[in-house]
Amino acid sequence: MSWISETVSIAGVALRIARAGSGAPVLVLHHDVGKPDHMPFYDALASHFSVLAPSHPGYDGSERPEWLRNVRDVAVVYQRLIAERDLGPVSLVGLGFGGWIAAEMAAMAPRAFRRLVLVGAMGIKPERGEIADQALVSYIDYARRGFADQGAFDRIFGADPPTAQLEQWDLNREMTFRIAWKPYMYNPTLPHLLGGLATPALVVWGSDDRIVPLECGERYVKALGRARLSVVEGAGHFVEMEKPDELARLVVDFVNAA
Repeated sequence: MSWISETVSIAGVALRIARAGSGAPVLVLHHDVGKPDHMPFYDALASHFSVLAPSHPGYDGSERPEWLRNVRDVAVVYQRLIAERDLGPVSLVGLGFGGWIAAEMAAMAPRAFRRLVLVGAMGIKPERGEIADQALVSYIDYARRGFADQGAFDRIFGADPPTAQLEQWDLNREMTFRIAWKPYMYNPTLPHLLGGLATPALVVWGSDDRIVPLECGERYVKALGRARLSVVEGAGHFVEMEKPDELARLVVDFVNAA
């Protein structure tokens, strides 16, 4: 798959965007750890859709604006991106932290999106467990915790990740703390704002997610109303890295459904 990378100014923020494919537009929003290059999941989506994969403000080389202070700010930046690109009825695919951003976007515009897919999404506080606090572990241990199969981590990042990757994880974590620290990784108002969503939603969770408890997925389904939950066996938090083909099939079938 041939990807085109560009930097565009949205709301005065220089965003890095990768795009590929053709057809119906799909906006994919990445995890708090960022996204590695050349991911099979992204390629699989781009074989069916026109995929835009931006790097969040302050992550993976996108500009870090001083004024940006919460996740809803990021959501508004992406609403501007959609409007300025005139994407029309776009589908959102949010991965982990990107799922929280996608949920905020859907709450802002409950009839604007064609489909919403949330994969291991942060944004809702669990009632029994807790979202893993990355301030308590190293950024390597946090990334490893997102995998059920440590061999998958080694294949993607290497058993001993290079210094450049470690530095980028550290920078991404710093940005996460800036915009999602208090309260940590959830918005107490979000469940109350999702009930009017007209967009059909698919909530996907890894069966062995040790970063965001499965109960958060159940709470998303309850809050959204028009949603169903699909659990991917043998996957941790980074479902798109461990089970790219299985997740891609779920997303493609759901987005293409009449």
